[in-house]
Order: sequence, then structure tokens, then C-alpha cells
Amino acid sequence: MAGVESPASPSAEGRLTAEFAVPSHVEAERALMAEFAERHASAGRRVVLITSGGTKVPLESRTVRFLDNFSSGRRGASSAEYFLDSGYAVIFLHRHRSLYPYTRLYSGVNLMDALQMEEDGGSARVLVDQQVLPNIASVLKRYRAVKEAGLLLPVEFSTLSEYLHLLKAAAQALSSIGPKAMFYLAAAVSDFYIPASEMPEHKIQSSNGPLQISMKMVPKMLSPLVKDWAPHAFVISFKLETDPSILLERARRALDTYRHQAVVANILDTRRGYVVVVTRETQAELALTEEDARAGVEIEERIVSNLSAAHSGFIAQQG
Repeated sequence: MAGVESPASPSAEGRLTAEFAVPSHVEAERALMAEFAERHASAGRRVVLITSGGTKVPLESRTVRFLDNFSSGRRGASSAEYFLDSGYAVIFLHRHRSLYPYTRLYSGVNLMDALQMEEDGGSARVLVDQQVLPNIASVLKRYRAVKEAGLLLPVEFSTLSEYLHLLKAAAQALSSIGPKAMFYLAAAVSDFYIPASEMPEHKIQSSNGPLQISMKMVPKMLSPLVKDWAPHAFVISFKLETDPSILLERARRALDTYRHQAVVANILDTRRGYVVVVTRETQAELALTEEDARAGVEIEERIVSNLSAAHSGFIAQQG
């Protein structure tokens, strides 16, 4: 979650209520997430809420134009797979049409190129070209096992408003399972928005000349999440920077400000092969070698392994 805002201000949750309309489906999603969390916690599993993808910020009430960011949801989708492999149940709060666990491995493939048709008289069979979809059998087997066990609950958002309200609902839904809950906040959340009261109703006309817009800072939900909504959970935020010289200082400032458990700090240009997991007591550099990259190892596997171990220690301390 980008940016740092003082948690001393009581306005973050109040602004959410006052300035962002509650989507009609939030209560239904809250109930689904609460049932999912309690069912898996009762079965002895930990539950991780993963946020993934970017948020869309409308510029008009009847939206034609909007502000977006580059996030594809790759880190969240791949991390979900590794958490599932580690025995977690996963609530996957993701941007509509962002990358999804398992299918993300074939995101660049034209599906029509991967399918072949074999006709025999009046019947036809559709075959999969496994050169186009490598390892599809093993990936499909993993996905089917996860689905049949009910270990993955997808929840979609598109706009910034949907994301903020669904995050609050998720935090409240997981609060009942205490330290067994982890929040892995990998979504690229917008820092700025236009309040509904200041937004034009119809499409902005280019014939009116150059566009000037004034945007407000988005309220930081990390503070009420940690303090009020899920105060006993294990919470991880992400810090992405382009300047390496300020990365660790910004990560430590976030920990001091919000008092959560860990920050995954990374630089834009090297984010797929190097991160630093920063806690109040430790600093762990996680890096992939050229040999790792050739072998298909992903940095998210290392991140999940590190944080799963930290979560175990956190749970033991709470007990």
C-alpha cells in the first residue's frame, strides 16, 4: 500500500464511509469470507487474504475515462499458489481481469492456438497441445485439488471504492480467527481520487480544451485494519520504490507508523528477482540467482516461505 499517513488521525474510516459509496454486494461477500475463514480455521488451517492487481479511479460518474496503474496482479496470483502449497486457505481479493492463480501461467497464450479438433464421423474431440500449454496436466491437477477442497475463495473488485470497502469487509470477516489470519496486501492501490461530489456526471469533452483535475489523497486503510478491524492478525504491506536509496527508510517508517508485522520492500526494476522483507527486528534479503531463474524459480516462492515461517512465530507468541 503506497504512501504513509499518520494513524493518529481518526478520519480514515470515517472518510471511507462518507466519501466512498458502499457497493451493493459487500455484505454478501463479507458473509462468504467469514464462513470461509471460520470453516478453515476450525479445520486447523491458517487463512491468508491476498490483495492483487491495481485499482481503477473514475474521472466521471458515468465512467468513460479513468486512471489506472501498470499492475497486472502477477505477484498476488503467484503468491496465492505458493500459500496454497504451504497449507493455507486463500481469499483472493483481485482486480477484475487481473492475473489469476494457475491460469496466470498461460496468460500470454492464445487459447485457440492451444486447442486442436479431431473429427471422427459425426463426433469431434477437442485436444490440448501441450507444447503450447506446457505442464498443463500437472497445473490442472493442482488447481482441481484446490477447488475440490474449497481452499480458494476469489473476490473481485474493479474500482478504488470497491477495493476499500471489500478490504474492510475482509478484515472484519477474518477478525474472528485472530492470529491464524494473515493479510498479504500486494495490490497496487491508488494514492489519489476524485470525490463523487466533485466528479462530472457525463463524459469530459475534449472540445472544452486542456484538462485540469484536482485529486484528493486516498485514506490509508492500513491503520484501521491493524488497530480496529483485525487487531490480532499478521499483516504484511508492500513498498515499491524507484529510488533504492530511500527504500529501507520508507519501509521502516511504514512499520513505525502502522505497527504491523512486515513490509516487503522492492525496487521497480528488480522486483521479480530481489526483495527485502523488513520487520521491526529483522531485515532479510531474498534474491534469485541466474541458475534459479533458468530453473523457473520465482521470487514469490521465497517471499511466501519467509513470511509463513514468520507467521508461525507470530502465532506461537500469541499463544
